[in-house]
Amino acid sequence: MTASTASDQRFREFKMPDVGEGLTEAEILKWYVAVGDTVSDGQVVCEVETAKAAVELPIPFDGVVHELRFEEGVTVDVGTAIISVDTRPGEGPVTATGDVIDPAAAGAPAQPAAHAETAAAPEGEGQGQGRQAVLVGYGAAPSSTKRRPRKARPEASTVGAAVQAELNGHAAPAAAPVAPAAPAAPAVTAAPAVTGAPAVVGSARPLAKPPVRKLAKDLGIDLAAVSPTGPDGIVTREDVHAAHQASVAPPVQEAPVAAPAEAPASAWAARETRIPVKGVRKATAQAMVASAFTAPHVTEFVTVDVTRTMKLVQRLKDDPDMAGLRVNPLLLVAKAFLVAIRRNPDINASWDEENQEIVRKDYVNLGIAAATPRGLIVPNIKEAQAKTLPELSRALSDLVSTAREGKTSPAEMSGGTVTITNVGVFGVDTGTPIINPGEAAILAFGAIKLQPWVHKGKVKPRYVTTLALSFDHRLVDGELGSRVLADIAAVLEHPKRLLTWG
Repeated sequence: MTASTASDQRFREFKMPDVGEGLTEAEILKWYVAVGDTVSDGQVVCEVETAKAAVELPIPFDGVVHELRFEEGVTVDVGTAIISVDTRPGEGPVTATGDVIDPAAAGAPAQPAAHAETAAAPEGEGQGQGRQAVLVGYGAAPSSTKRRPRKARPEASTVGAAVQAELNGHAAPAAAPVAPAAPAAPAVTAAPAVTGAPAVVGSARPLAKPPVRKLAKDLGIDLAAVSPTGPDGIVTREDVHAAHQASVAPPVQEAPVAAPAEAPASAWAARETRIPVKGVRKATAQAMVASAFTAPHVTEFVTVDVTRTMKLVQRLKDDPDMAGLRVNPLLLVAKAFLVAIRRNPDINASWDEENQEIVRKDYVNLGIAAATPRGLIVPNIKEAQAKTLPELSRALSDLVSTAREGKTSPAEMSGGTVTITNVGVFGVDTGTPIINPGEAAILAFGAIKLQPWVHKGKVKPRYVTTLALSFDHRLVDGELGSRVLADIAAVLEHPKRLLTWG
């Protein structure tokens, strides 16, 4: 019997779902279960990263984990089975192919001649050739048989015994050489007992944890050529880095020579770190390139006195109605942007290339750019135009905390209409932000600084900031873009307009 998603079969497969909108693949970041663990409907079994976010996947049925199809760090296509679960573990042991073993067959006569070699093999050898019974959840599945040696070649049996003896701390029996070799390179004594053991058994897969295998793959290092220093002959991250440094380091000169006019490329490579571009970072890069070279960008700037806004922020912090809520300048900038959109609704639109239409939105899903360990993401506040100031404050706080924890879902990043990027938190005055695909405008909010400013005919220290608005010139002309930016500045300079205009 083979694994199936049908509810009437014993083994069920959980396939990689499309956790976003039309995503085609996801990377397995972490497994929360192992073979033999009991799982229940709705239990989170792994965390995956898509092009939009990191998402935890719950399994939709009960049972015992029979097989994990992929290691951590592997990118899997949507629709591919990633885990197999035994939904009826109490029915008895099964073979690696999923066949239930008849208990009455345990006392059957010896196997036919065709299986004699397998039956006579020592424990741990030849299991892939016969139908040896194994416990549910602990059997080697067909796709994993390539990970461990099955049947020792006759000429290597003595070497295998020597290695096993060394690993167990006993003296190794005398062994004939595996194949004729030069005296300078003996087959077994080339390395200490533990660290050299994996290299002796040529058919064995080098021992290493999934993150270490991924690191070796990214650096182009063959694990079979790495000398392990970990316990029980496991290859560590340090072993992989050492092998990489050795592969790129310049050759040692036997005699001092004059320094070259320019360092060789390999010398620079030894001090470089290559980071694979994937997941959120890859999707962001692709989206920004598509936006920059598809939508004609125009950016306008305005410097504004926000002293009154800063005073209002302080008053709101002391207001009992805002107790327990985060009140900061970004909250009032967001509210000012929403007021400007209400006065100029054509800015809240998108360009439909296929139908050659401008699609104006009667709702505002306000995006807030957030920096996370996995890269920049832009979740948005749904129906932001309908929220009161306390509701907007609460939504902003939830959005930021969720993003920092890496728990933002793809749904929270879809459907945005306009965006704010707060570059001021880094002390940056302003910038020329790139519009998010599918949107018409993005506002950059710069640092607020105390500066000399002409106020009521006198030079006084005032709180000043610079705003930058980038917009898609296909659907937003200079007049509309200028009105929106001017309205935002006017509200921040005189926040009482939140009442008169809102």
